[in-house]
Amino acid sequence: MDEVEVYVEVEINPTESEEKVKRAVENVFGSIPVQTKPLAKGSLLTAEAKGLEALTKLYNLLRRERIRDAARGALFEGVSGNTITFYLNKQVAYAGHVSFSKAVAESPLGPIKVQIKCDDPKQLIDWLAPKTTQ
Repeated sequence: MDEVEVYVEVEINPTESEEKVKRAVENVFGSIPVQTKPLAKGSLLTAEAKGLEALTKLYNLLRRERIRDAARGALFEGVSGNTITFYLNKQVAYAGHVSFSKAVAESPLGPIKVQIKCDDPKQLIDWLAPKTTQ
């Protein structure tokens, strides 16, 4: 798990505040460096970071929210090769919480897309959202 790359992408709709969308990302990933690129409608906010430190805030949120089992399911569902792709609800992230969503049609404002590249996705998921015992 030495080589972990985190890539975050979220569309900023013309009706949304760029600062609020940035805060939603920071609420889940901490002070990750972000860039904004213009789109035909609105703009695209992207963020990239390397290392497990980029996932520390998400790690803590999953424990605080007590949603590790749901997180495991969403994370394993998104594994393809050495990449984990999942989506988070933008409005919930702005409020400082975590809610996994689908790529389209679940939130009218669109989701936060997260991709994590690493050598061993299963090991990363076991660290990020270990099984809970009942």
